[in-house]
Amino acid sequence: SLFGGKMDNLDFGKVSVEEFGINAIEYVNQFFKDKAKDQAYLKEMKTRNDDLGVETLLIMCDGEGQLGDPDDAKRNQAVENHFKWVEATKYLGGHSIRVNAASAGEYEDQRKLAADGLRRLSEFAADFGLNVIVENHGGLSSNGKWLSTVIKDVGLKNCGTLPDFGNFHDYDRYLGVEELMPHAKAVSAKSHDFDADGNETRTDYFKIMKIVLDHGYNGYVGVEYEGSKLPEFEGIMATKRLLERVAEQS
Repeated sequence: SLFGGKMDNLDFGKVSVEEFGINAIEYVNQFFKDKAKDQAYLKEMKTRNDDLGVETLLIMCDGEGQLGDPDDAKRNQAVENHFKWVEATKYLGGHSIRVNAASAGEYEDQRKLAADGLRRLSEFAADFGLNVIVENHGGLSSNGKWLSTVIKDVGLKNCGTLPDFGNFHDYDRYLGVEELMPHAKAVSAKSHDFDADGNETRTDYFKIMKIVLDHGYNGYVGVEYEGSKLPEFEGIMATKRLLERVAEQS
């Protein structure tokens, strides 16, 4: 709805509460990409959410360059491009920015480059009391072992992960979540399709949520429907209902 222009980013909190009964949200920077430093706009976002009792958790940041770019100047620029989103997230009351650990080159080279960019951004975010969290989001970041090693290489408490159930591609999603959960500061329940019983057809939610909970995670789980069979709002509600069923049986 946001991409199609049917919904205004400023109404995201309102729709979340009224349509889904959800009062904690994650923003995507693409829907207000030129507003990161627009104090009047950010104030309007915050005021609307505060009035509704809606909590901003994080901002997902895309399109700001590769934090693991092999070119030093481009990597530095990518790090600096994210600074404004750290500041905006802090103002809105969030705890993290979600970033991508994109790089290029050999496995180990990408590991070092991504860790370098993430370390520098995390050092900046630490001054704001914010986390920098990496989602498995294509490339080597969808390899749980690689990404968990990168986070260990960064070695900062405020640099962690955001495991997404559906973004592992050919990598075992259960193994991937297991590897990323020790560093997780948010979790994304990706869904695509459901069977007649309301279970997700690609991911065993009971199995994967057991991994999440066994790691002592007690934060929010984001709902992210990317299917095409159900209308958008129905897919979101189907995902929420499935998570509620898992919670009841945990």
